[in-house]
Amino acid sequence: MIKKKKFYLIVFGCQMNYSDSERLATVLKKLGYQETKNEMDADLIAIIACSVKQAAVDRIHSKIHNWQLTKETRPLITILSGCVLESDQKKLAHQFDLFIDIKNLKNLGRDLAAIHPEEKLALPDFFDISPSYGSSYRAYVPIMTGCNKFCSYCAVPYTRGRETSRPSEHIINEVKDLLSKGYKEIVLLGQNVNSYGLDKKGQEINFPSLLKKIDGLSKHFWLKFLTSHPYDMSDELISVMAKCKNLNDYLHLPVQCGSDQVLKKMNRHYSIASYKKLIKKIKKSLPNITLSTDIIVGFCGETDKDFQMTKKLVKDLNYNLMYISQYSSRTGTIAAKMYKDDVAKSIKKKRWQEMNDQLTTQSLNFNKNLVGQKREVLIDTVNKEKNKFINIGKLSNYLPAYIENKIALKIGNFYQVEITEALDWGVKAKIVKK
Repeated sequence: MIKKKKFYLIVFGCQMNYSDSERLATVLKKLGYQETKNEMDADLIAIIACSVKQAAVDRIHSKIHNWQLTKETRPLITILSGCVLESDQKKLAHQFDLFIDIKNLKNLGRDLAAIHPEEKLALPDFFDISPSYGSSYRAYVPIMTGCNKFCSYCAVPYTRGRETSRPSEHIINEVKDLLSKGYKEIVLLGQNVNSYGLDKKGQEINFPSLLKKIDGLSKHFWLKFLTSHPYDMSDELISVMAKCKNLNDYLHLPVQCGSDQVLKKMNRHYSIASYKKLIKKIKKSLPNITLSTDIIVGFCGETDKDFQMTKKLVKDLNYNLMYISQYSSRTGTIAAKMYKDDVAKSIKKKRWQEMNDQLTTQSLNFNKNLVGQKREVLIDTVNKEKNKFINIGKLSNYLPAYIENKIALKIGNFYQVEITEALDWGVKAKIVKK
């Protein structure tokens, strides 16, 4: 009996990288591989990487050494893909058997055949590859790839190229199929979902229209989208969001910094005044919306005054969730060419900690206001502790909820709960009996 070959996937990056990995899994299965959750059992290991941050590149380097040792004892194919800057490709690609552009998965069969001639298969274009979903109830559905904004710190336009919208018919059909199979949560993905369709004006609908169509596909499911750019957040989109019945009360809208001077260096295309005006408009139409954002501390030339402006903005807008990162210069980006990375690592670390402490306080205060509310929760994890179960899920506003119960709740199911206690980064809740 011929032993079936196994593959193992490692994802360093965002939800888009995770979605990429699901399509890569489909391709590998078509090539005769089966997925394993044990790296040591794999005949093929693929990293879907993001080289936007140096930390991710460092993690790749730490893996390579171990794989070289493994190759001394048995055959192993290693693949690098994802959002990888050209400069990082040059440093890393020769240490992998294959580097593949994630958009050109159709060439994987040919490339593997160069290593193993028995591997032969013609594969479809990237968006036409049906993903092997990593969850039976939550699906990440890419609606576009690439970005036209060219933020000075960002690698995406160089790793994924310009914005390319996926045909709306394909997106809607994928979501229809997922809902028919009982999926509870649909997350639409793109580097800038708000500009969906703009690359195909006159041939394709825009994002508000797409959102409206998807929202109407079923009476009850959770709908989210990531990520939005403030510059393209239109009045039409806000109006459609307010009318959607399935869209969750959560919006991720990256601001990055509270200083106009730094935003200009970042090439973000908006001012703090216009961003705050936009938030005011959103909250007027969607008063119960939960806002999260991205913050970069220690960007080139950021002064203490600039940082204090960011702290004030975060406090004024009362975010309860933020993704805070310390700036690291990436070769090939505009910032690396134009500006000196002149904020000391110790200062970046200190500013990160200050921002995190402020967020902890805001998050707890936000969560306290939820106590007593009855909400819906989608269960993700169940842990057994002695004679009880700790069921962990998410509320529609993205907050984790911890539910202590005598019986285990079913993963991937909705439950009605009442919030009983606020935590720094989530809430405790109890099941509401029908």
